[in-house]
Amino acid sequence: MLLGFVFQSPGPILWEIGPISVRWYGFLIAMAVLLGVTLSQYLAQKRAIDPDLIADLTIWLVLGAIPAARLYYVLFQWQEYAQNPADIIAIWKGGIAIHGAIIGGLLASLIFARINRVSLWQLLDLVAPSVILGQAIGRWGNFFNSEAFGSPTNLPWKLFIPPASRPLEYIAVDYFHPTFLYESLWNLAVFALLIYLFFWGLKHPSKLKIGTLTLVYFIAYSLGRFWIEGLRTDSLMFGPLKMAQIISLGAIAIGIFGLFWLYKLQRPLPDVVATVSYNQKLP
Repeated sequence: MLLGFVFQSPGPILWEIGPISVRWYGFLIAMAVLLGVTLSQYLAQKRAIDPDLIADLTIWLVLGAIPAARLYYVLFQWQEYAQNPADIIAIWKGGIAIHGAIIGGLLASLIFARINRVSLWQLLDLVAPSVILGQAIGRWGNFFNSEAFGSPTNLPWKLFIPPASRPLEYIAVDYFHPTFLYESLWNLAVFALLIYLFFWGLKHPSKLKIGTLTLVYFIAYSLGRFWIEGLRTDSLMFGPLKMAQIISLGAIAIGIFGLFWLYKLQRPLPDVVATVSYNQKLP
């Protein structure tokens, strides 16, 4: 007999004292950032790169990624927020889009790399494992908020969604696919892959080319996100299409083309500064 279990959120509030409350969503994001900085600094040290460079980059990433993640979400849900403009900045209630965060983080990283005259792709390779780990952690914020769930299911593993959080068409349905869990587990697998490649590259520096980890992240994460998004009931839409699936297909294409460029054509990726191998250290 299959072991069955039901997920049910205890609520979005971690703790509350008078008018002050800490939400699980915000707490998990903060923990993801702290763990990510620590991990990326450790990886930088392994490549003999000044970890303070990562600390400086983190400030740019936070300033670029979090507002962009919120803006991306709000733009695709504008009809809702136009009626409640005060909720536009209420990020602690949930409602951020990881693809918006990725776009904002990439732009912030590009500006940072240009200002500091360092390799963009080397920086991205150092933070990619931390990003996917942070995504794995952050998905649990959706669990506590009872959001980002999938279609109805009676599988042995299932997620109970309270009536107030259900789509109207599923108001009489109790259990849904725990897509937050699917994506969290997928992201952990991608994290393991990237960490394996990173340490393999330390032993074979001539075989792991600059940008490989980032491109593998684009492909591996997007493959999982594409099929998981197909299960979700609350996707951000672009007309009749799910926006996350469109971006996932684009990221997969970019990743595949980038790997072809690196390993088949044997050419370095376009960069802020000229780099051909990890032997060329960042400052």
